Amino acid sequence: MLEILYCDAEIVVLVKPVGLISEDGDAGESVFPAIAEALAARGERDTALYPIHRLDRNVGGVMVFARTARAAARLSEDVRQGKLCKTYLALVHGAPLEKSGIYRDLLFKDVRKNKSFVVSKHRKGVREAVLDYETLVSLGDRSLVRVNLYTGRSHQIRVQFAHRRTPLVGDGKYGAADNEKTLGLFSYRLAFSHPESGEALAFSALPQDGLFADCIAAAGISDFTKK
Repeated sequence: MLEILYCDAEIVVLVKPVGLISEDGDAGESVFPAIAEALAARGERDTALYPIHRLDRNVGGVMVFARTARAAARLSEDVRQGKLCKTYLALVHGAPLEKSGIYRDLLFKDVRKNKSFVVSKHRKGVREAVLDYETLVSLGDRSLVRVNLYTGRSHQIRVQFAHRRTPLVGDGKYGAADNEKTLGLFSYRLAFSHPESGEALAFSALPQDGLFADCIAAAGISDFTKK
């Protein structure tokens, strides 16, 4: 059953499994039926759910959903202002040239191809993409990188690392030699203010599949439920 990290009348924080879309949609593809089932198992009343951010189908990790329209509006405004802090673990081929740094690029999304590209000039449809990263460990031809995302562009982490010849493991769409159902990307940590109380909240989880296992063990990463 889907793992719920925190739940109250305003929000639910959970770990989205790989393979489910993060929007409401077909019952066999969406995370929403799984959330309803998990809430029912906890004796929670059925409520509306409002997505605040999204993860690609082949990416798992921590997400927050609002349970009221007011909470959704407040959290969405926090997203717009960059106050919802998102940290990812990325497993890449090779290693970044510098152990840590900032990637700042201009991205253009080709809607027809559902693919983003780094471009050199501003034009219609081009948006700035910013992240910082730190390489935690390198094992063989792979590196585990912690990424703080400051802008939420389509496929941002994937395209920015691929542009620097360190594509994510399993990401054939952006140049990796392997093409797996699970990408080397996981939403590791979310930090934000509660939409009603204003309490500072942070939640994290680690990927449970074997793709990350060796690098996580070597890096000595741990998770927590709430701080």
